[in-house]
Amino acid sequence: MKARVSVVVITFNDAEHVTEAVRSALAQGDEVGEVIVVDDCSTDATPDVLAEIARAQPRVRVLTRTTNSGGCGTPRNDGLGAVRTPYLLFLDSDDVLAPGAVEALLPVAEKRGADVTAGRAVRRELPAGRETLWARRVYGDGAPLLGTVVTGIEDHPELLWDTLSVNKLYRTAFLRERRVTFPDGAFHYEDFVFTARVYAARPRIALTDAPVYVWNVRREADRPSISLRRAELANWRHRIAAHRGVVDTLRDAGMYGLAEAAQAKFLDYDLPLYVRELPRRPAGYVSGWWQITRDYVAGFDKEALALAAVTSRWMVRALTAPGADEPEPGAAGTGRLVELAARPPRLIPPYGTVPPPDLGELGPAQLPVTVEGRIKAGARTRLSLRVHELYGRLAALRPVSLLVELTERGTTGPAIGVEGPLIGERSGWTAAVRVDTADLARGGRVAVWEIRARIRYAGTAERTPVEVRAADGQEARRAAVFRPTGRVLLVQTHVAPGRALVLRVADGVQGARRVAGGRLRRLLRK
Repeated sequence: MKARVSVVVITFNDAEHVTEAVRSALAQGDEVGEVIVVDDCSTDATPDVLAEIARAQPRVRVLTRTTNSGGCGTPRNDGLGAVRTPYLLFLDSDDVLAPGAVEALLPVAEKRGADVTAGRAVRRELPAGRETLWARRVYGDGAPLLGTVVTGIEDHPELLWDTLSVNKLYRTAFLRERRVTFPDGAFHYEDFVFTARVYAARPRIALTDAPVYVWNVRREADRPSISLRRAELANWRHRIAAHRGVVDTLRDAGMYGLAEAAQAKFLDYDLPLYVRELPRRPAGYVSGWWQITRDYVAGFDKEALALAAVTSRWMVRALTAPGADEPEPGAAGTGRLVELAARPPRLIPPYGTVPPPDLGELGPAQLPVTVEGRIKAGARTRLSLRVHELYGRLAALRPVSLLVELTERGTTGPAIGVEGPLIGERSGWTAAVRVDTADLARGGRVAVWEIRARIRYAGTAERTPVEVRAADGQEARRAAVFRPTGRVLLVQTHVAPGRALVLRVADGVQGARRVAGGRLRRLLRK
């Protein structure tokens, strides 16, 4: 069988992980004719590790740079230039290819005559191992493009949400003929621009539901990856520079509609991602972030704003309002943005007398309703909830009950659901539900429960999903619950930086030790 695929692995000072990455490439089988490892002038033991691998594995070829490039684009370009097979994949040294990735992608590429064949990537949180599917609207179960082939993406702007370069098999000649490369040098978020260049070249793209790539997320690493350095203001500048490169690339290709869709995607995804973290940032960061963001989004096309979600438009209005050169304190400034960036978004009372623009565009499932909750822990944990009216929209729908769902973070297990009737009161409704605290225990480990709810209405199957927000005055509290078996449950009511209400339940001595260990690690990081 003739080898058809090269895997380009880039590495820098990653002696700990590069062997696993290379092994995952070699394990793809005989279709992989070469694994090209580009060492970006490592100063640790990486060169020695690579030399040992190359001696033992004839398919491994090491390219060593004599100067560090400062980014990921230049070493990837070096690898691309050295490829000697018809197809190639990119792989970072701290990630792995999923087993059978090449076996799944290559037949599709050859059968469908695809220049690019894309599959599923997952973000794997380590050490816990929780996995999240990347670009769910493109690769999630039932996504309309799975199993299809598209030529260019002008009719499929949802593909702009897939900015990864590493979950795709490329036809080498296509990249070279169209001169598609990564940005060189110390350019961060280089995947954004490379992928835009690929899309701008109007490739024939095949999409599959095959698992292809495992993106390892190591939040506790000594040297976090670029995507995890969001606490640095420079990271936001780099992301904006990359996004600007995306828009410019699409415009230069005459894809003006896609450029507007890329701006809308920035408002609906990139902007909320950073807004949600503002409560964790110091005042100097927030002030600098506000100025950078205000200057950038003020130049967006009006057509792009029209494509964005209504709540994203509200964030832009808050950022670019006359006189809003600095964020106002509290709910009037970044606090309001944080609430609009919640998942799903919420509009916090008190409200003005005039509804915000475009509120009428939203159906029940999109209404930015606020549901506030208080928790009292005991043998049965009680949640007292208040649903706030929203300019008369809820009253017109006639809310009748609230289905509260507790979902354990980091697992795929079913939610614990409990429903309570809604009782009308001034400017809203209230409900109370209870859940057996023992049902929240997960023997010997700490279970973290996110609290969401769905508002149910009379005479319709439509629902409004919400994230339960901690009521004003609700603070973090701890309680001990003694079970008849003699075991003790430690229950912590936690208020997230964005005011989401969360429950942590530690079962027994081991659970308590893990809680204490987690608190100690957080203290040491401060």
